[in-house]
Amino acid sequence: MAKTLVVCGYGPGISSAVAQRFGREGFAVALVARDAKRLDAGVAALAASDVEAIAFPTDLSDEAAVARMIEAVRAKLGPISVLHWNAYAGGAGDLLRADVAGTRAIFELPVTQLLAAVRASLADLTQSRGAVLVTNGGFGLDDAKINARAVSFSAMGLALGNAAKHKLVGLLAEQLKPMNVYVGEVMVLGAVKSSAWDDGTAKLEAATVADAFYDLYSSRTAVTRHVG
Repeated sequence: MAKTLVVCGYGPGISSAVAQRFGREGFAVALVARDAKRLDAGVAALAASDVEAIAFPTDLSDEAAVARMIEAVRAKLGPISVLHWNAYAGGAGDLLRADVAGTRAIFELPVTQLLAAVRASLADLTQSRGAVLVTNGGFGLDDAKINARAVSFSAMGLALGNAAKHKLVGLLAEQLKPMNVYVGEVMVLGAVKSSAWDDGTAKLEAATVADAFYDLYSSRTAVTRHVG
């Protein structure tokens, strides 16, 4: 039976490499983000590699829109086998100066909306013995040097969101294990080439991260893999 990968938060870099990696393994790919032009370019790139892909422009911060998107993917590509969550928010860089709304928003994409996507696709994931794969960042680790860097980079909100997402991955991994649904994350510990964090010195290839995701999916053992 054909398998379907849903890439939430698609863009150049990690999510593009994940789409290509799973596409080579025979997955049909749903690309999800707000930028329709970016999605169309992604679909064209995958088609050039003989990968079936469809764009689903969606505001992932809207829970109802997420549910509609999952239904649309199911209707066009079939039941969902893998949900890849690559969306994140980087607000509230200074936690002492951020307003209440900005502080609450820290958790919207990495926690609330990730959960919404998991709930919406859970029936498919259970039936297919599927997987939830999450992109995370090293700022989410509780380490004094990393915390200092997050403060100096005005990335405190991102760090807090990543930490909450890391905990959520662990909790979901335990809760969904009896349902034969695998949950795992790749914690990226350095800047990826051509990403928003690349200041010209990044050495990490997006394909390396994608390979880590596919290895996690295939082995279904470790919950977290550090790359970088």
